[in-house]
Amino acid sequence: MSGTEFEEFVASLCRRDGCTEIRRVGGSGDNGADVRGLLPDGRTVVVQCKRYAPSSTIPARDLRDLPGAKTHFGADLAVFVTTTLFSAQGEGFAVQNGIFAIHRDHLGLWNNGASLMSPVEVNGVGQGDSRHRSRWKQAYGK
Repeated sequence: MSGTEFEEFVASLCRRDGCTEIRRVGGSGDNGADVRGLLPDGRTVVVQCKRYAPSSTIPARDLRDLPGAKTHFGADLAVFVTTTLFSAQGEGFAVQNGIFAIHRDHLGLWNNGASLMSPVEVNGVGQGDSRHRSRWKQAYGK
């Protein structure tokens, strides 16, 4: 799946969950937002999407544009969705700056029917223990 296809995929999950006015705006000059729209409760949302290799992690620097995008677009909620994990610094930056961080495990749950907002209560509390990560590496490689 290309980066653009991943952004479209995330937009389709938002629509499935009742979000409206969802549109993919990613690409050059996107001002830090790949998807924008309205949550079911009417709040505005900006989403940054990163499709990275499973062996990668999202560093804090990859999250730094999102608070600016939230301000630029006047959004109520900023969401960062990735196909991998966040570094400890990245996860900390997300929590400290009110970013809803959806890593690969949450993305899998979301794709399998959980709602977008269902993992919000566990935002920033970790990404699996060492046993979980070891089993994941055995199943998917690096």
